Amino acid sequence: MLQEKLRELQPLVSELSFANLFLFRHIHRYLLATLNDSLVISGCGYDGQPYFLPPISGHYGETALRLLAEGKTLYGADERFVAEHLADSGYTTYPDRDNDDYLYLTRDLAELAGKRYHKKKNRINYFAARHNYTVEPFCKEHLQSALELLDEWSRVHSDSQSRSLSAETAATREGLELANALDLSGVVVLTDRSVAAFALGEKLNDSTYVCHFEKSDPFLEGAAQLVNREFCRTIAADFTYLNREQDLGESGLREAKNSYHPVGMIRKFTVRRQD
Repeated sequence: MLQEKLRELQPLVSELSFANLFLFRHIHRYLLATLNDSLVISGCGYDGQPYFLPPISGHYGETALRLLAEGKTLYGADERFVAEHLADSGYTTYPDRDNDDYLYLTRDLAELAGKRYHKKKNRINYFAARHNYTVEPFCKEHLQSALELLDEWSRVHSDSQSRSLSAETAATREGLELANALDLSGVVVLTDRSVAAFALGEKLNDSTYVCHFEKSDPFLEGAAQLVNREFCRTIAADFTYLNREQDLGESGLREAKNSYHPVGMIRKFTVRRQD
């Protein structure tokens, strides 16, 4: 039922995709309930603060206003939701830059045309000149090698101060293991019969694909740029846009996402009653 309602909603924000909700259900303590004629997903942030996501189906604007009136906090409201349902409502709306989604033209990332992508192409060429590689759709035969890569990636980043690292690693692992069941599709870059990089995602709406997980061997320069390009050339090729999710305020991740020149941001807002 939830998958069907999400398809009908045509969401813009990456949180409102089925695999994202399922794979991060533990860390965010997601609960699904019905209120009026709407589905409501409640959870909590990495800081433990409770919230509810924009309601799904039915009169979701009215449902959101009812929950806000009860003193609850709305997280992940995009500009469209705020404009249509919360304008002049009297509730305080806070921009949430760290959680804004990055939106790209899929064609741009598939072609890497022009001077602005020169460094990306150079890294891919560097990789291609030094490694015999193939690119294949992700399948169960790649699972064990992809999990080994994930373990190595996690080990290298273990000293990171990222608040989401352990949750992301656990979600990526389960996403790989349950890719078919969750309708996730992806690609792998193979060298010497092992996975050097992988990317997994799903359809977000009729014009947008979302990339949930992208990991590459941290010691193979160019693998990350290659798997990104191949994901866009194959898996996301039929979609105008690619959503690459948020940067969580991490400077390195923000720089990396901006280096691919997004055509826009899916702005998100936190909304609450001002006491």
